[in-house]
Amino acid sequence: MSRYLVGIDLGTTHSLVAYADTRDPAATVAMFAVDQLVAPGEVAARPQLPSLRYHPAAGELAAADLGLPWAAWDGTAVFGELARELGAKVPGRLVTSAKSWLSHPGVDRTAACLPWGAAAGVAQVSPVDASASYLAYLRAAWNHRFPDAPLEAQEVALTLPASFDEGARLLTVEAARRAGLGGVRLLEEPQAACYDWIARHGEGLGAALADVHLLLVVDVGGGTTDLTLIRVEPGSDAPRLTRIGVGDHLMLGGDNMDLLLAHVAERRLLAEGERLSAARLAALVQQCRRAKERLLAADAPDSVSVTLLGEGGRLIGGARSVGFGREEVRDWLVEGFLPRCGLDERPQGRRAALVEFGLPYAADAAITRHIAAFLARHQAAARTALDLADDVADAVALPDAVLLNGGVFHAAALRERLLAALGDWAGAPPRLLANADPDLAVARGAVAFLRARRGEGVRIGGGSARSYFLLLDGDAGRQGVCVLPRGSEEGQELRLPERVFALRLGEPVHFALVASADETPRKAGELVAVDVENFTALPPVATLLEGRGEARVELAAALSEVGTLALACVAAAPAERRWQLEFALRGEGAEALPAVAVHARFGEAAERILRLYGSRSKDVAAKEVKTLRLDLERLLGPREQWDTALLRELFGVLWEGARRRRRSADHERLWFWLAGYGLRPGFGYPLDDWRIAQVWTLFGQGVQYAGDAQVVSEWWTLWRRVCGGLDAAAQTTLLDAIEAELRAPPGKGAPAALDDRVRLAGSLERVAPARKVALGEALCERLGRKGEPAQIWWALGRLGARVPFHGSAHAVVPAACAAAWCERALAADWKGAPAAPLAAALLARASGDRARDVDPALRARVAERLRAARQPESWVRMVEQVVELDEADRKRVFGEALPPGLRLVA
Repeated sequence: MSRYLVGIDLGTTHSLVAYADTRDPAATVAMFAVDQLVAPGEVAARPQLPSLRYHPAAGELAAADLGLPWAAWDGTAVFGELARELGAKVPGRLVTSAKSWLSHPGVDRTAACLPWGAAAGVAQVSPVDASASYLAYLRAAWNHRFPDAPLEAQEVALTLPASFDEGARLLTVEAARRAGLGGVRLLEEPQAACYDWIARHGEGLGAALADVHLLLVVDVGGGTTDLTLIRVEPGSDAPRLTRIGVGDHLMLGGDNMDLLLAHVAERRLLAEGERLSAARLAALVQQCRRAKERLLAADAPDSVSVTLLGEGGRLIGGARSVGFGREEVRDWLVEGFLPRCGLDERPQGRRAALVEFGLPYAADAAITRHIAAFLARHQAAARTALDLADDVADAVALPDAVLLNGGVFHAAALRERLLAALGDWAGAPPRLLANADPDLAVARGAVAFLRARRGEGVRIGGGSARSYFLLLDGDAGRQGVCVLPRGSEEGQELRLPERVFALRLGEPVHFALVASADETPRKAGELVAVDVENFTALPPVATLLEGRGEARVELAAALSEVGTLALACVAAAPAERRWQLEFALRGEGAEALPAVAVHARFGEAAERILRLYGSRSKDVAAKEVKTLRLDLERLLGPREQWDTALLRELFGVLWEGARRRRRSADHERLWFWLAGYGLRPGFGYPLDDWRIAQVWTLFGQGVQYAGDAQVVSEWWTLWRRVCGGLDAAAQTTLLDAIEAELRAPPGKGAPAALDDRVRLAGSLERVAPARKVALGEALCERLGRKGEPAQIWWALGRLGARVPFHGSAHAVVPAACAAAWCERALAADWKGAPAAPLAAALLARASGDRARDVDPALRARVAERLRAARQPESWVRMVEQVVELDEADRKRVFGEALPPGLRLVA
């Protein structure tokens, strides 16, 4: 039995631990004071551990100054208050906002990418490992204090935003596992805050909630704004509480307020047109955070100064300061984040995002508009909770009580404005449930939750916060089959007997899922239309069905013990057999299972391919091999119109004859062409990861007819077409194979098919940035030489692109390198180098991330040159603002047309 019940609030800014002794059910919840370095050589216990880690340079710190009570410092990272102090001076070595990164699917969250935009030589860590390190630190501190009751042996609840999707939830579980805490339970933070409030009222809870029917919990933390609606009903012994709605994921919180102040300070400190580097802005943000906290405090001074230190040898002498007045800061934060608005107003640019330090923050910072949209979305459930009659259909159901949580609500001005905004909609402010210490409520509430699970208190019901759907494509557009309705309780498994799948054993199976917090009642098996606005794409789920033959399976879904979706394929006959599905957290977005039939003449096309590559096809005339492309087009139509489903099926047939591609040079050349054409771009379609893994086994075998230039050309074209599906290790292997030839001097001995190698090189987005820089410099040396490949500019644009086509944003080359290549593109004669304008546009493209983007002045010059040269207006837009590429530009970036019907989900 667990001696202690432990609640861990793994926050964006701070992490906290609360606990209670199970031997005394009446014992109050205590906060665990975390031993941490507060200065070199000085250890002190603090109630909060800053969620920060500092990566010192070699020799920067002495081990004697960094010893901790439970272990010797290993020199890799500094935690605690000292990490904050060191990071304020050298921000480029400070890992921040790891929790926000866990919910950012635009990067590989298991890749070492933090600190974001770190200089060469600075150690980096993945968001998962950073989160795991904070938990491991807490575990070590706990075990030092309680050696007879180690944390890993206690019952632990770990909190996270209610809006976290399955990917972020499972990554949080993985972080706990890496920290040695494998048995944690997950709890949504707004519920945790509510549990704390419930526990503090004890037997008086009924009286405290006597007039409350609908409770809105607003939790604004350092990185997220989390919204939850809870229905309150009278009960025989105590009120019944049911969570009836959760909000969308909003990367909007105290960090955004700090950024606002930093941007104001930047404008005041610098001349027009100048801007700070990402590292210096990060240092300014840290100072602005402290200024904000002081100016929002009850005993705030009239003004606070923030100082921007100089650079290099003028670190102190070049320092400049700017002052913030108390009233102006309060006005900015109140009006900017909690403006009064109409109940019918909605957030602006819902699907757009502002990027800073690599994170896509909410485009609209107005929390009140997000609350208005949230309440509108849950009107039906709210009306039921308030028992509004149908004859008052015009009445809007609004919460009659609100619980505020998160550090920002220490500020009375922010609390009062939010209550006033809610009061504007209802005619009177809702009742405020007092939360004396919002910094501690989540950790304490996690302990109360564990007690409630043991029957020692009121438990909040509600089950799954979302409905989950299996995604299908059909003639009527995207549809989804409900596999788990909203409100499903933990451990309640649902089957879909009317949805039977015939799956081949011995091969992987892949399903794409979406989720929706929409309150519309759903039933398992129900088919619904899926739109972009109201559904969120989840990572795909997959498994390998071991065995042979074919199995007819049903899907079974349940809410797991950690609050995540659990899916399995179940074969009913001859004996029930289960294959558990797992979320693929490293992959790109999920694509729907195609419900449309493959081409009517596919069978004939397959027979034509097998005539050349089948086991019995030996006496085939050479002419038949050379005409296969034309034969397939006669059967299937122009190859440009072959859709993705057809292409992948053609590859499946082709793969059966992979070993027989060596029958002749024509066989091999044609096999390479058709395989690459059928698999392009190597990702984005169900089971592409498996197909790519199969075709990658051929690389080590090499080319049989290496003396045939056309065969070699198609070999490299195959890998260029599909490399988007290869991981960093495989792409690096490709670069190793071609780099020497790319660096070879022109002229005598120049390799055949060099142009294909150049195009492949430009497509290797997952290669380490340092390798891409070296490769790009080698390509630059070839520019302008007679007879050099025409695709060098295109390759440079891809290698230095600010927004990758398929790679993770953390692996782009440094902005200074991209700027240097961009200057070369501007200096080129665009009439003689027609690919240079696209290269300039890709190199100067606006990502919104200061660590990635080139200088605004350079971007302005590129935009002006593009306009003057009458290049596509879409290129100008991508340089001047953050936009998505249209289909024509995606084709240019990829190098050829993508398969019709392929939807690449970021």
